Amino acid sequence: MRATPLKSLASLAAVGLLVTGCGQGLLGGDDGDKAATANDPIVLGMLIPQSGSEAAIGPYMSNAAQLALDEINAKGGVLGRKLELKTADDACDAQSAAAGANKLVTEGVDISVGGYCSGATLPTLPIFGKANIPMIIPAANSQELVDQKLKHVFLINGTGSQQAGAAEKWIAKQGAKSVVLMHDNTSYSKDIALRTKALLDAPGDAEAVLVETVTPKESDYSANITNVLAKKPDFVYWTGYFQEGGLIARQLRQAGYKGSIMVGDGSVSPKLVEIAGAEAAEGVYATMTQTPDTLEGAEGWIAAYKKKYNADPGPYSNQAYDAVRLAAEAVTKAGGTDGAKVISALEAIDGFSMFSGPLKFTPEHTLANGGFQILVVKDGKITLQDSLK
Repeated sequence: MRATPLKSLASLAAVGLLVTGCGQGLLGGDDGDKAATANDPIVLGMLIPQSGSEAAIGPYMSNAAQLALDEINAKGGVLGRKLELKTADDACDAQSAAAGANKLVTEGVDISVGGYCSGATLPTLPIFGKANIPMIIPAANSQELVDQKLKHVFLINGTGSQQAGAAEKWIAKQGAKSVVLMHDNTSYSKDIALRTKALLDAPGDAEAVLVETVTPKESDYSANITNVLAKKPDFVYWTGYFQEGGLIARQLRQAGYKGSIMVGDGSVSPKLVEIAGAEAAEGVYATMTQTPDTLEGAEGWIAAYKKKYNADPGPYSNQAYDAVRLAAEAVTKAGGTDGAKVISALEAIDGFSMFSGPLKFTPEHTLANGGFQILVVKDGKITLQDSLK
């Protein structure tokens, strides 16, 4: 880690209270004036999977977000006001996410700091936009989120195109010749697979010989495995989530596949190893941004998390922690929670210290460098294989 992320929090307590109001929603709606008083908290909303196949990720994100809130509040809060976190379950499902977003809007959140599954996050963009609520998205990263070109949306995880670039780079580095791409037809998964295929279709040694679509939430992928093995690939890249990723890795090995297997960042979870089994998961690669155990100099932060929750931080906990810190910084710079002013403050951020490094958004409100690296399952643990630097 280039700089300690707690460093910039010290200045937050010194700023006085400002009373602000909200005018027109970012997409044309009008949510009325919200007068803030010294007793009103600044409310952050977090949509995360708390049920469904991806529910294991939810606590990592909400726990880390609460850890950041508690640290900021212990230093006096922001503009003399305390931060408060409200969560809602998106179940990694578009309909549930829309309902959760509307619930958070009704509860009066000032900034959204959630978003894990891209397909669930996409329908929430206009909901938060109409309510004049800026979004700092810590995990969801489909290029479709970026392509909406919405002023209130900011991504602090690498994008789908950046992940595809890292995948292609590692495939070439491994000397693979024949590659099968597998996705679950969701926005996030399909986006990465097709972008990786486009890169592999360019002149080079590796060729994408098949793009295989699977139906999520099934238990038997033998028909898909048969299609994959018929192409005799030496590299398989699964771009979906860990529930299916674990089953696919296990069933590929059970069918006799000896080549390389790689998964996308949605599959990076201890659950992948649990579902696949230690033997089948061993040696599986992953494209992923920084995780707590791959961060340099994060021992103190990890210890603080473990002390508070009696558990290790997991994937996207560091990004969720930074999303809250960034929200606090933006409100401080904006002098209040007015949506337009917070957006302007986020756009003007230059050098804010995060786990991923000093932050400055691109004009598309993404990270200039996605920070993707290659992880590998070794002795049952997901560890760093190659930083791709």
